[in-house]
Amino acid sequence: MSTDSTKTDTSDVTYNLTSILYHALHGAKACDQYIRDAQQAGNQDLADFFREVQDQDKIRVRRANEFLTRA
Repeated sequence: MSTDSTKTDTSDVTYNLTSILYHALHGAKACDQYIRDAQQAGNQDLADFFREVQDQDKIRVRRANEFLTRA
């Protein structure tokens, strides 16, 4: 991502962490709908899977924020 980050005067590390943070936040939010859809379909196993995915995204959000405060 060197060319994109250079154009914005942002370091590659900050750019990459920001990208991870954005996508993890977006994924965690999207999982809310996926969980509702699975529940409406009566598929609790799938709803549980989407909760696991959401939990993993939340971990990525927390860790990316931690790294960004140090960057």
